[in-house]
Amino acid sequence: MFKKFVPSTDIAGHTPVKTSVQRQIRANVLSQWKIEPETLEAIWPKKEGLVHVKCREHVSIYTVNSEPIFFQHFDGPFYPTLRLLHKYPYILPKVQVDRGAIRFLLAGAHMMCPGLTSAGGYLPPAEEAIPAERMVAIHAEGKEHAVGVGITKLSTEDMKKINKGVGVETATYLGDDLWAIQTL
Repeated sequence: MFKKFVPSTDIAGHTPVKTSVQRQIRANVLSQWKIEPETLEAIWPKKEGLVHVKCREHVSIYTVNSEPIFFQHFDGPFYPTLRLLHKYPYILPKVQVDRGAIRFLLAGAHMMCPGLTSAGGYLPPAEEAIPAERMVAIHAEGKEHAVGVGITKLSTEDMKKINKGVGVETATYLGDDLWAIQTL
């Protein structure tokens, strides 16, 4: 989503978000992420205004104090930025890819099921299974912080059974052009 993203040419404009819309966004974020209202208050204080940065290809980046905190494609889910995920690693469920998949992830590829189910990969146990179309933090074997954020295309149980095809569709990853932007 953020390959070849150049702020000078790809950003159409900045708009402050109305208070009523901010309340709706706040409610959506609370329902989509594993997050408490107090944590969201620490990330995005109610007194601070939210700014909507409109970008090419129907991507919206939302900033607080010029720092990107989450983004959205069309009217889809609100994805946290990786910088935010590094500060609050518990806001999304975790999956892990093996060492062989790291170079593909850092090139922007979607994560295939074999990379998640192999010896270095990790999928949660059956009692904590993640359903399809859920947002997850993608970790890499041997690394402390998340290296990507994506949406599961299959449930984690189906990934274990089928073990073929795309398991997680990558939305942002370490080193993409969103990662390079510290302020907007």
